[in-house]
Amino acid sequence: MTAVTISFNWRSSCSCRVRIALNLKGLDYEYTGVNLVKGEQNSPEFRKLNPLGYVPVLVDGDVLLSDSFAILLYLAEKYPQHPLLPSDLKTKAINFQVNFYFLSL
Repeated sequence: MTAVTISFNWRSSCSCRVRIALNLKGLDYEYTGVNLVKGEQNSPEFRKLNPLGYVPVLVDGDVLLSDSFAILLYLAEKYPQHPLLPSDLKTKAINFQVNFYFLSL
């Protein structure tokens, strides 16, 4: 049984970065497409997962996350195989700095 489930839209860059991370880590996951054009993010079922209606949403057991950067950090810590971040603290900090910059655009 797959523990990790992701709800995403293929047009969402945030969703893509999470799917890339899941694949780089070699994790099995179940995915559910959310059609933003049809407004599926506004359905009561999806709003139970994320009241803001944003994708992606990751569910891992009793953990529910709906921010791509939080999801990436969670995956990096919970599933250490195939690290997403460098182990060197200085290089990791520079990586965070670059990511925060691009997330703020």
